[in-house]
Amino acid sequence: MALALTLGERVDAFRAHVDQVVAAEGRPAGAVTILGVTKTHPRAAVLAAIAAGITDVGENYLQEAREKYADLPPVRKHFIGHIQTNKAKAIAAGFDVVQSVDRLDAGLALAKAGGTLGHAPRVLIQVNVSPTERFGVAPSEAPALARRLRDEGLTVDGVMAIGPLEGNVDAAFAQAQSAFAAVGGNTLSLGMSADWERAIHFGSTMIRVGTAIFGPRETREKERESV
Repeated sequence: MALALTLGERVDAFRAHVDQVVAAEGRPAGAVTILGVTKTHPRAAVLAAIAAGITDVGENYLQEAREKYADLPPVRKHFIGHIQTNKAKAIAAGFDVVQSVDRLDAGLALAKAGGTLGHAPRVLIQVNVSPTERFGVAPSEAPALARRLRDEGLTVDGVMAIGPLEGNVDAAFAQAQSAFAAVGGNTLSLGMSADWERAIHFGSTMIRVGTAIFGPRETREKERESV
């Protein structure tokens, strides 16, 4: 019976697969960052992933991040969950990037928090390209939201989107790609465990994966798989 891969071996195997897909698309090596989604996984696994070379980690829930992300080795911490405005200051204090700015009041709350703290995280505009997704602005509205938040002093560094569970993934990703071109910035966070290869085809610069790195996650509540 084959031995189970260690976390480090899973990271290496997945990175090699990503490199192959990136090369096949004619894109330069290193064009796509792997964001390790740590939701429900223990701090020890986060530390092991960082030791294996993962440079970016993401959490959906503020409370989990407080428990797992304190005093980590050098790594970029991303908030990828829905933003509650009353938690904006804690989010701004605990994360380097907030990927899920889906409305003006959320962005304004982060800007206000940044003013209080003396620094603000970089942000991405979350665009809705799936009829079943609850959050995100319409792609056509993303440039105006980005301009407004830049006027408030936030660094808007691109776009994040969640692909549809079923239906025309290519059409959805093309919408996200167009929104990214209109918003500007350096980051198109597009693609998860089931669809990251197509996301790379549509220009994704960051894929958000959990299972491929950490193994199956524990489901503590009925919720959509987000990794």
